[in-house]
Amino acid sequence: MVKRKPPEPPKGAPAWQSTFADLMNLLLCFFVMLFSMSSVDAQKFELLAASFNQTFSILSGGATAIGDGMLPGMGVSQLNELDDYINSTGRDAEGDDIPEDLKSATEKIEEAKLKESEELAEKVEETLDEKNLNNEIDIEFTAQYVQITLNGALLFDSGSVVIKEEALPLMNQVALILQRFAEGNIEIEGHTDNVPMSGAKYSNNDELSSGRALSVFYYLEENTTLDMGRVKHTGRGEYAPIADNSTAEGRARNRRVEIKIYNSLSSY
Repeated sequence: MVKRKPPEPPKGAPAWQSTFADLMNLLLCFFVMLFSMSSVDAQKFELLAASFNQTFSILSGGATAIGDGMLPGMGVSQLNELDDYINSTGRDAEGDDIPEDLKSATEKIEEAKLKESEELAEKVEETLDEKNLNNEIDIEFTAQYVQITLNGALLFDSGSVVIKEEALPLMNQVALILQRFAEGNIEIEGHTDNVPMSGAKYSNNDELSSGRALSVFYYLEENTTLDMGRVKHTGRGEYAPIADNSTAEGRARNRRVEIKIYNSLSSY
């Protein structure tokens, strides 16, 4: 059976495309004519360009070039120059990493922090000597704070957050030390060993360490005139050990309460 061949479309572009092309050409000519009759204020153009460079530049101070006019946008070949530029940022003309005056000022600040902490630690240690408590309390210091470490077994029974009756005289001395010497912020941290909790009120060591830190906080609140708004308490659980948890001696050292007295120059 013979099938009818469908009619062929007319040759050339559709009529609407020709009309659309003519319209685009006319618009282009129109904008070229407008531009040719306009005038550009060079000074305003420079200010506008500088504003965009300052806002969107990846280089310091709105710079758009590296070294002697090499632009980051000139292609992959400029990546080495960009890397060299970044590595040299902050160095002076002689290639020194940090200006000596800035380095000296930073070192002096750190020395002042460390000196203040050391003096505070010595005062605390003298007080402990007078009360014969050096064997029960450890003192350490950094440039930020002086740390008083209390053995957890002296303060709490196993799995408990209640301060033991026999530990109250020790806590009284700690409270006096804090009230006398703590002029900055104070942080109380509870710590445990890594032995899982079983059959106790608290389901894990995080809760136990937090509860013990909170108990010390409440004791200080009731027995001192410290501004408790400057005292922070937190539980670190088993995650900040100072000894090996695989031995009984190490686990005993890890069960502790740390009280950090931050000095007046501290960034805390």
